Amino acid sequence: MTESEHVHDVVGIGLGPFNLGLATLLDGVEESVDAVFLEREPDFDWHEGMLLEGATLEVPFIADLVTLADPTNPHSYLNYLRETGRIYEFYFYETFQTPRREYNDYLKWVSETLDSCRFNREVTTVRWNDEHEHYVVVARHPETDEQFEYRAENLALGIGSRPQIPEPLQGHSEEDVFHTAHYRYNRERVMDAESVTVVGSGQSAAEVFQDLLERQPDGDYRLDWLTRSDGFFPMEYSKLGLQHFTPEYEQYVYDLPQAVKDDLIPEQGLLYKGIDPETSAEIYDLLYHRSIGDREPDVGLFAMTEVRDIVDMDDAYALDCHQWQTEESFVHESEVIVLGTGYKRPIPGFLEPLETVIRWDDEGRFEVTRDHRLDVDVSGDVFLQNAEFHTHGVGVPDLGLGCYRNTKFVNHLVGREAYPEDTDTVYQDFAVEQFVKDAPSASRQHGSEAIPTNDD
Repeated sequence: MTESEHVHDVVGIGLGPFNLGLATLLDGVEESVDAVFLEREPDFDWHEGMLLEGATLEVPFIADLVTLADPTNPHSYLNYLRETGRIYEFYFYETFQTPRREYNDYLKWVSETLDSCRFNREVTTVRWNDEHEHYVVVARHPETDEQFEYRAENLALGIGSRPQIPEPLQGHSEEDVFHTAHYRYNRERVMDAESVTVVGSGQSAAEVFQDLLERQPDGDYRLDWLTRSDGFFPMEYSKLGLQHFTPEYEQYVYDLPQAVKDDLIPEQGLLYKGIDPETSAEIYDLLYHRSIGDREPDVGLFAMTEVRDIVDMDDAYALDCHQWQTEESFVHESEVIVLGTGYKRPIPGFLEPLETVIRWDDEGRFEVTRDHRLDVDVSGDVFLQNAEFHTHGVGVPDLGLGCYRNTKFVNHLVGREAYPEDTDTVYQDFAVEQFVKDAPSASRQHGSEAIPTNDD
């Protein structure tokens, strides 16, 4: 039987941390699950354009591919350190967060140990075969254009997010105006510029600004930082705040009406969009030291300002800026612009043949089941990896919850609880039903029932 005739239990599309985690957990079960994972890149690299020296993950090392499901798994981060001879170095490092470059190296190490990973496989089409009841996945080699065909009873969709640049800011030289995701590739060009502006106030923008600030004495450029946000605020990183990245909160959000979710999720930006407090502190300290001796750092930070347009000039760009709180507009000139304008999760074009069997909500988004499967009108499952933000909330992109989600997928595939599905993981209750159950002095009030008074 050829590869194109063979029917796999599951074919994964995209190979980021989430699908790589699924491949790793499947590799660790007793049952033989026939899985293959397709990635268009020639080898594993995760956000390579943002692998800056000194940058760390915002989650602890325990949020690796497997530990939260199976601490004994040989593909854990700690075992990676053991196998690469770095475990004592990490021990004395005494930091819970891991360097982003090393986390990427860990993921690459795992991908090289798994037989299920296929690189240079760009998926072009996915369709459903009604007669044999399986998916047909067509892929191509990006360089040679060689065609491949895979068949699967189930899919795991893990294509990830894509850099997003607002339309008014598009259409300029990619060497001069580019997304933070491409910063490392363009850093030499930045160092030759006379002026650089960073736009946005999330962690990526902050890391780029910090890197540029550290290199400014060598580059001798003017450096500005603009954001439409209220300020350069830190990410919510308190222990009680982190309770929002738990299975319990995810299920609470899922049960809310979609209209409530659509109002709630955009208001929770500082749970996942803000600046790591340590990064914020390091930027401030560097500015402080640069200002000793009555010096003025050649730096500007300005919030509450939307960049509405970028216009080409002879040797620079004019940014059309609007301070929305005071309703004042101004023009800012810069030779290089780095855009920290976030990421989007587009519906991939290769799903077009499945449009009629996918269930969509009123906004044209995926309908999703409680356990993170795409709601489809065929028998084959589609496991979603970071495509259900609108239904499950801010925890969807979290690396730690990725392991929890993959636990559900593995257990579903093997038909038993191969890995524990954790419950009661937090001290906080989110749903009324749970609080009333846990609190002896609380009771459920229905409809217009009156609260007892002293006169009753």
